[in-house]
Amino acid sequence: MHSFLLQAQGGTDITGMIMMFVLVGGVFYFFMIRPQSKKAKAQKNFRESLKKGDKVVTIGGIHGRIKDQNDSTIMLETDGGAKMRIEKSAISMEMSSGDGGDASAEIEQNK
Repeated sequence: MHSFLLQAQGGTDITGMIMMFVLVGGVFYFFMIRPQSKKAKAQKNFRESLKKGDKVVTIGGIHGRIKDQNDSTIMLETDGGAKMRIEKSAISMEMSSGDGGDASAEIEQNK
């Protein structure tokens, strides 16, 4: 019975548990929440900076050039001359700059 009472007296250190939860919360914030919010902010800024004439790629993989835009939609013209209205949120990346490059143009130049 004496050993049972000694085990019960040990108890748990509440400050240690609180520090552990704070540490885990900090790790989640700096490695998951903060980078995700930075990425969302950059994507929002990118979509707001789109202008007429930019070459873009949609989330579905459609390549085209912006012909017209409204607050939430853009008119996209593909190589075949087809025009389609899509949501700005469906734009994945810009191909006008040298970052992504136009793969089809590079293939044509290498032939």
